[in-house]
Amino acid sequence: MADGLLYVYSDPGSVPEDEYNDWYDNEHVPARLSVPGFISVARYRALDGLTPPWLATYDMAPGTLDTPAYKALAETASDREKSMMAQVAPERRVYGLVEEHYAAGFEPSSPTAWPVGGPAPVVMAVSMSVPDGTEDDLAAYYAQEHYPMLLAVPGWRRIRRFRLATGTGPMYLSLHEVDGEHCFEEDAYKAATSTAWRARILETAIGREKRVFGLHKSWE
Repeated sequence: MADGLLYVYSDPGSVPEDEYNDWYDNEHVPARLSVPGFISVARYRALDGLTPPWLATYDMAPGTLDTPAYKALAETASDREKSMMAQVAPERRVYGLVEEHYAAGFEPSSPTAWPVGGPAPVVMAVSMSVPDGTEDDLAAYYAQEHYPMLLAVPGWRRIRRFRLATGTGPMYLSLHEVDGEHCFEEDAYKAATSTAWRARILETAIGREKRVFGLHKSWE
């Protein structure tokens, strides 16, 4: 089951984008999908004008990155792979799944599958840390108010919440899968993001990040 998530930002820098995507799509991702434990992969391009401009998410079983098969990828990497990895300087975070919620009609028949309809065209990634002792309030806010309100927004498909296991970044990540950027203009979305409880959470949030990406390609 995909209870783990490898979350990777990258920036091709001076590498031509077509060369970068050819390497990533046709060499880097297929090599990882050949390793037992990797379940599905999606690559996204930034829609928010922020950097890094690329995101890749790898759904995987816990412990996959510690297996001999995964570690062997570095030992057998091609010269191209080594050169590109040095140039794009990926920022890696590994997360463990805390909870997963689907909008009505989007829950798949298999726990390892994409939501009904496949990978969403747009994802919004919101991450933050909170002060010690307030984790329960954050969890209650998500469960009792924020997630139910968002899942009622037309076009919202799935929300997954993760906790950081390794890497540098905020402790909690909420990954929202939606039909498109138009979802953020819905009255229901505006209502979900203007409550008093949300304002209280954001007052003390640490290192909050909010990114919006459009789907480039997916694999499973």
